[in-house]
Amino acid sequence: MGLVAMQKRVVFVICWLLVALAATVSAQGDGPITTRSAPPDPAQVRLVEVASGFERPLYVTHAGDGSDRLFVVEQAGRIWILQDGERLQTPFLDLSNIVTDVGQGYSEQGLLGLAFHPDYADNGRFFVNYTDRSGNTAIAEYRVSADNPDRADPGSGQILLTAEQPYPNHNGGQLAFGPDGNLYIGLGDGGSGGDPQGNAQNTWTLLGKILRIDVSGAAVPYLTPLDNPFGGSGLGASEVWAYGLRNPWRFSFDRATGDLYIADVGQDVMEEVNFQPADAPGGQNYGWNRREGIYSYAGGADSPRYVTPVATYEHNQGCSITGGYVYRGEALPDLQGVYFYGDWCSGNVWSLWRNEAGEWQSSIFWPNTGHAISSFGEDEAGELYLVDYAGGIYRFEAAE
Repeated sequence: MGLVAMQKRVVFVICWLLVALAATVSAQGDGPITTRSAPPDPAQVRLVEVASGFERPLYVTHAGDGSDRLFVVEQAGRIWILQDGERLQTPFLDLSNIVTDVGQGYSEQGLLGLAFHPDYADNGRFFVNYTDRSGNTAIAEYRVSADNPDRADPGSGQILLTAEQPYPNHNGGQLAFGPDGNLYIGLGDGGSGGDPQGNAQNTWTLLGKILRIDVSGAAVPYLTPLDNPFGGSGLGASEVWAYGLRNPWRFSFDRATGDLYIADVGQDVMEEVNFQPADAPGGQNYGWNRREGIYSYAGGADSPRYVTPVATYEHNQGCSITGGYVYRGEALPDLQGVYFYGDWCSGNVWSLWRNEAGEWQSSIFWPNTGHAISSFGEDEAGELYLVDYAGGIYRFEAAE
């Protein structure tokens, strides 16, 4: 290496360390980074395709079993395994014969969500969220095959919960286990436009909600945790955890803090990200359809009982938000504590963080990526992925 090249490399390393320091100086003791003094630097990160050729992929996740496999959900009903960068020849599970036939045009139905039990390595249990042949939501449990870790047992399916869907859109679809070990389920308001049935503010219906159920107890098919906000109160369905949502298209828990981030698709004007701290009780009302983002909707007056979103953008920057994750991997230290989300229509990717005063900050990280962003995902190590509805899976990696 020549002297000039060596000097350039030294300068690059120093700059990189300064950027990383900006992200880490706000760490509280030895705990996870929750604030930062500077925004993340997009020039330090690139998207690298790790797989392609999927048919309308909607999600990517891991099993938490130490195998380092990725599981890719296709809308038509198949779940594929990526191992060492290669897709296995046979699907992990094929539910195409029971999920809604999504055809070739645009659809918000199909196989929408997947979550592996926290003890999957021992019990082989996992859960799916799909719309059935009648267009209604079904939450079902399956188990891995007894003799092949790369194949699920298709005969093991057990329906845990169903919800009638009055329209074919706004089905939500996310499943995720929280730090409390309970299963959280996202459901949209039932569809059409403007929530004509008033589902989101009706605490007795499961639509327009995030549900919280206990699937680890002995009760069949599930228990509702005693600290759910409406359990036994006579004020709402016992499964409801949060309400006032239009179409929560991807929510996630910060794996380091347990905080909950909810991306909610807007109506005509605004997309939003909502935030619930890990120590907050259930029963949060996110405002729809009395409010869209920070604006009044359907004649609704603002109210302090509506949780204000921590980030919004209007439809000159996109038309349908896709929620992501807080980065907690090791490969990209500058991204620690940053939440990433995107837009299906514009391909924009945003970063969201809090400054040292605790104020939320958001900015476009990558404009117009050229991807129809249907989801984000994490692997076991906390590295971050982007899913392109056109068929590709991309990983966030350090720029060369």
